[in-house]
Formats: sequence, C-alpha cells, structure tokens
Amino acid sequence: MTGHPAALATTRSDQLHQRAIHLMPGGVNSPVRALRSIGRDPIFIARGGGAEIEDVDGNTYLDWMCSWGPLIAGHAHPAVIEAVRDAATRGTSYGAGTEAEVAIAQEIVDRVPSAEMVRMVNSGTEATMSAIRLARAWTGREKLLKFAGAYHGHVDGLLADAGSGLATAGIPASPGVPEAQAAATVIVPWNDREAVTRALAEHAREGAGEIAAVLVEPYPANMGLVPPAEGFLAFLREAADASGALLVFDEVISGFRVARGGAQEREGVLPDLTVLGKVIGGGLPAAAYAGRADLMGRVAPAGDVYQAGTLSGNPLATAAGLATLELLDAGAYIHLDQIAGQMAEGLRLVAEQAGVPVHVSSTTGLLTLFFHAGPVTSYAEARECDTEAFGAFARAMLERGVYLPPSQFEAWFVSLAHDEQHVERTLAAAAESLGEVAR
Repeated sequence: MTGHPAALATTRSDQLHQRAIHLMPGGVNSPVRALRSIGRDPIFIARGGGAEIEDVDGNTYLDWMCSWGPLIAGHAHPAVIEAVRDAATRGTSYGAGTEAEVAIAQEIVDRVPSAEMVRMVNSGTEATMSAIRLARAWTGREKLLKFAGAYHGHVDGLLADAGSGLATAGIPASPGVPEAQAAATVIVPWNDREAVTRALAEHAREGAGEIAAVLVEPYPANMGLVPPAEGFLAFLREAADASGALLVFDEVISGFRVARGGAQEREGVLPDLTVLGKVIGGGLPAAAYAGRADLMGRVAPAGDVYQAGTLSGNPLATAAGLATLELLDAGAYIHLDQIAGQMAEGLRLVAEQAGVPVHVSSTTGLLTLFFHAGPVTSYAEARECDTEAFGAFARAMLERGVYLPPSQFEAWFVSLAHDEQHVERTLAAAAESLGEVAR
C-alpha cells in the first residue's frame, strides 16, 4: 500500500464520501458498501486488475470480495474486457434477440443439470421474484418456505430473517413490506429436518401442502458460508415432492463457482427451478432463472406467467458472461478449490497461534472466517459470532492492504487471479491482525 486513508487528513475518498451522503442514501448504492459494520467510512475504488483494486487515493488492496462474487476471473480479465469492447462497438442494447442470448442460454443448459430452458433477467432479485411467481402459478399456492439467514434479494416477503446486508445492519425485516407478503413466507432454521417436516405438515390443506415452493441456497453464503448437513439437500428434494411443492435452488452465489454446474452438480440433487446470477454476467448486470421445460413453458410469451425486461440479455452482459464461462474449465475449479483450501487451513493455523477462537468454513471458491469458538451450522450460531472482533480484524486487514467483505455474514470470494503468493500475503496480514484482536 502507499498509505492508508485513515492516516491522511483529507483524502479523495473522504471528499467523495462527504458529497455522496448528500446525494445517495447513506452515501452508497447498496448498504454493505458503507462499511459501517466494521466501524469506518467507505472506500471509493478507481480501478482493478487481477486480484487487486486501487482506490481513488492510490492505495492498493488485495481483493477477496471480487465485487461480491461476479469477478471469478479477477478484475479486468483481458478476455472479458475484449469481449465487452467488441460487443460495444456493435451497439449496447437493441430490445431484440441476439445470437449471444442464444449462446449463453445454451451454456447454462449445458452446464446446469436441472436446466432445460432459461429466461435472462438483470439481477438476482429479479430472478428470484420471477421464479417465485412461476412456482405460485404452477402449484396454485401462495406460501413459500425459506431458511433463516438466507438472502434471496430484496424481494417483498423474503426479507424477514434474511442474511447478507440485513444481518450486517441488524435489520430483521424491512418497513414497506405488506403484511400479507410477510405472512406468506414460512421461515425455518437451516439444516433442521424436523422444522422443515413440521412446517410443511402445519401448512398442509386438504391433503396437499399449501407451500408453493421450498426456496433454498444449497450452499448458503449470506450468513457466511454454512454448508448443508450430510443428506440435507436430498431430504429437501424428498420433502418438497411429498408436499407437492417445487424445490427452488438459489444459486446466485454458488452457480458456476463451486462447480461447473453449481451446487446441484456437486450434491447430485436437482431442483425444479434454479436462480442464477453474479458469475453469468462476468461483472456486468445479468441473472437468470432456469428449469424444466414444462415449467418454463408457462413463462410469457410461451405461457401465461408474465415477466419482461427491457435490458434482459443485454449484449454487453452476455458477452462478458460468455467470456467468463469459457475460462471455467476443469483446471479452473481445481485452482479455485486449492486456493480456498490453502486460505482456510492457513487462517485456522494463524488464529490458533494468535489464541483467537474461530471457525473456518470453505468450499471451492468460497470461505468464511467466523469469530466463533465452535462449528457454525445455522443462522442462530452465525449470529453468536463476535462481530466486534470481526470488525477490528477487517479494519486491521484494510490497514495492511487486504480488502475483505466488510461483514461477518458474507463469504470471501476466490478468483482465478488469486495465487499462492496472494494467500501468503493474506495470511501474513491475518497473523498480525489477529494478534491485534487478541490484545
């Protein structure tokens, strides 16, 4: 680093923050960017390259956030930039079909085991909202079952007991959500089979469950990474079938990251519908929902469930997405797995040496350092973490040039640009930072 913003009397980031708070709510366009949960003001980024970002004051940081997951290839990957530049020379939006839309739909169908048809949208929230509408139309039911700590976008009715930014800010739900929407969501603890069985039974009606869909992050990463217990996803598949509900996987984070075909490929459990995002846009706004052909055939104009979007399948986003997916071959997943594993083992070791109780959870391309003495298997246990210690750790890491997701309830994202030297730099910074936390 060339000097930390906090050490300077008036920095460009400080100036931008002062302007921003008068122009945007909280000075940001998404809440967690404010960095309030770790007790500091936001950083304003000027550029990124590979595994590093640079702020407007010229400070460089090793980035383990990667734009909250989309940049699995790293910042400004040459192949992605060239694809976007080439697409932009031909036009930025047409409001009509393109060859790239067909190509990315084919890629999704080829990679995601449960996907037979695809509809592109612009954000994970939009994809979730659309998948829910389709599930309700298909089943003729209204209620949804979701898990405490799971975040599925800022959809009305799904904000209660959500993770991600709501957990970071300590907000249990949101004003402005109609009571009827909230009442249509049934919330159960993650990894709790008995609670799922009981909820589906309690909401049964005339021999058929009135739950339209069981909505689940197969690898939850919005309360920190909390993997499913052995056999839990298969149990959800069976429980949904028995109740007549659809099983919907939210793979906005896990899709194309934990495996070529996402968590469903790794776990061998196929949902009825899948929500996708982040990686498929390659850093540009893109998302999708996909599923069986009979289900997706209900979506307009093929069917009667209406959903539309002016910029859906935008040519720049599809170009970036296709270029990114081309990079994700078998070797890419070996790399993502190795780097995540090395980081996890290293963090466990330096925390033990510092005498700081932690639990480290990891899988291919994802990890979380929980400031918690025992295993974290649910949102309730995640909320027991020492968030003050995490805040002190995150601030100390920033001072040493390492940029982490600024929340105990978010996962770290590994990219193809990260290598063993980056792991060593991060662990050296973590050893010093954890030493400060221990004092």
